[in-house]
Amino acid sequence: MAQQQGINYPQTNKTDVTDNYHGTVVADPYRWLEDDNSPETKAWVTAQNTVTSEYLNKIPFRGAIKKRLEELWNYPKIGAPFKKGDYYYFYKNDGLQNQAVLYRQKSLTGTPEVFIDPNKFSAAGTVALGSISFSKDAKHMAYQIAKAGSDWQQAFVMDVESKQLLKDSIDWIKFSGISWRKDGFYYSRYDKPNEESKLSKKNEFHKVYYHRLGTSQDQDELIFEDKEHPLRNCGVDVTEDERFLILHQSEGTSGNQLFYWDMQDPAQKGFNLLVKGFEFEPSVIDNDGDKLLLLTNEGAPNYKVELVDPKNPTSRKLIIAEQKEVLQGVGTAGRRLFANYLKDASSRVAQYTYDGKLDWNIALSGIGAASGFGGNDNDKEFFYTYISFVAPATIYKYDIATGKSTLYSKSEVKFRQEDYETKQVFFTSKDGTKVPVFLSYRKGIKLNGQNPVLLYGYGGFNIPMTPVFSVSNLFFMEQGGIYAVVSLRGGSEYGEAWHKAGMMEKKQNVFDDFIGAAEFLVKSKYTNPSKLAIRGGSNGGLLVGACMTQRPDLFKVALPAVGVMDMLRFQNFTIGWAWVTEYGTSAKAEQFPYLYKYSPLHNLKAGTQYPATLITTADHDDRVVPAHSFKFAATLQAANAGPNPTLIRIETQAGHGAGKPTSKLIEESADVWAFTMYNLGMNIK
Repeated sequence: MAQQQGINYPQTNKTDVTDNYHGTVVADPYRWLEDDNSPETKAWVTAQNTVTSEYLNKIPFRGAIKKRLEELWNYPKIGAPFKKGDYYYFYKNDGLQNQAVLYRQKSLTGTPEVFIDPNKFSAAGTVALGSISFSKDAKHMAYQIAKAGSDWQQAFVMDVESKQLLKDSIDWIKFSGISWRKDGFYYSRYDKPNEESKLSKKNEFHKVYYHRLGTSQDQDELIFEDKEHPLRNCGVDVTEDERFLILHQSEGTSGNQLFYWDMQDPAQKGFNLLVKGFEFEPSVIDNDGDKLLLLTNEGAPNYKVELVDPKNPTSRKLIIAEQKEVLQGVGTAGRRLFANYLKDASSRVAQYTYDGKLDWNIALSGIGAASGFGGNDNDKEFFYTYISFVAPATIYKYDIATGKSTLYSKSEVKFRQEDYETKQVFFTSKDGTKVPVFLSYRKGIKLNGQNPVLLYGYGGFNIPMTPVFSVSNLFFMEQGGIYAVVSLRGGSEYGEAWHKAGMMEKKQNVFDDFIGAAEFLVKSKYTNPSKLAIRGGSNGGLLVGACMTQRPDLFKVALPAVGVMDMLRFQNFTIGWAWVTEYGTSAKAEQFPYLYKYSPLHNLKAGTQYPATLITTADHDDRVVPAHSFKFAATLQAANAGPNPTLIRIETQAGHGAGKPTSKLIEESADVWAFTMYNLGMNIK
């Protein structure tokens, strides 16, 4: 066993396990690490965490990093208010609270009162408040909670005025919102799982139920199930006037099939097909009387809005035509449509009437991301949030009738915002595609090839990398680092064509774009390979794993977080089957070769000098099960021949990332930056 920098890694037992994929025999010696409940796996996790902690504790400036992160993190974080019934509601974290608190007040100048404090759910702050949903009359609110970061959710119902919990309690919700109609709501769930395997077993047979207030869950009415297709997810949304139920069904992470139920039509006794799936991404925005407003990319890779007669779904009227910029989504408020576009991954928003007349483009400045354009039909105003890489959330009050935005609140972080800037540059990828990169840093950097750079990317599942503010990344900029974000193919920055150019057999384009960005930054004298770190989470963890195995010479530090590392077996766990529409599957002879060619786990080669690597995962991650990271770490430790450390940090009582308490976020950030700076040869300023 190699011993980098005097590290004595735990011995990881190898077993003689192989699989035959269409004539290719593939060894899987660490298959036993897939069993997260076994005593052997638990002992391995403890041993690995001990080695990692010992390494990190020896970094002389780790404590100073944590102290500065706590200072930066400790500022009030206030969410945009939203009105329900007689109250304005908003989320606020005073600074270092583990979870944000939901407040309410009678008027915008009224005295706030605590409505729900998730910090009281658990002493360690590991139980998080999930989505909330108010009944149409705003007299009741349902909310979901998640424990230790798991995707499994539990729902409760409150009487809004008294803040008292009702007896209603719903278990085993997963991948579902709550949609109210009359005296109850619709939700989606799986059957009760086995306690031992609930964090790893494949999720099958998603069902939609209706829960009537005051009844027990076993009395809930089954609304929809698909016994013939166990690997489909489903959910029901209700239009604001409660006339239409919209059932959406998916076979993976892209592609929808839509059904509708007009509750005012006595002749209709169930769901009728609206849009046959699963080739496109249709979604219902709202109804306009007996017609439905549909957002779709059918015949429009950058999306358009159409008015559809549900009784004759092929009869469609164009409301908002496809534009040069990609339409990310459409919100509604005050009987207006708010179309959110991306121009080179920055937000542009336009207000339209329901018949497609442009009222105006909403003024937004610079490189940033806007969100929150939506409300109720009778609203005259709402609040939206604008954010950038170097400025925290700014909230504006928006007047629908005039289009005027007024500053409502601005977060105050303990740093000089004017000392930092973001610019966007473009480079040419391997196949000639122009790809954008956001670069954020302290003003005055010199292009001498000596700047530390953290290169971040995702590149998949139609998810765009838009500007976001992070005090953790700000800390790195304070230390002289450049934070770089690449808008890789596979995302939605330039529409469905951009997404498709980075999925299935074209996934290598994503890795080529990321490697191309690194080479561009080196060539342009921003940095050099000894000063370059790469980071990504989930699908971005796959990105880091693939790039560090393909170009280990190009990067000094690799930080794959909760990554999909085993591209041959990912579909066997929890919701992994849903990613087959994005990646393909090793079960198909024509798809196995390209998956095998880039799968991070299967492309680690013994005797290779890999970058200093800190793998991060969590014991309750039931989205990307930790076995991916476990097997990758064991294989990497055995393969690495150089002096760089290869460590894994396994968080306890945490999941894929959502709902993680502030205390754990700061601890993890301190460890990641200490490891990164130490291995890039940086000292704390």
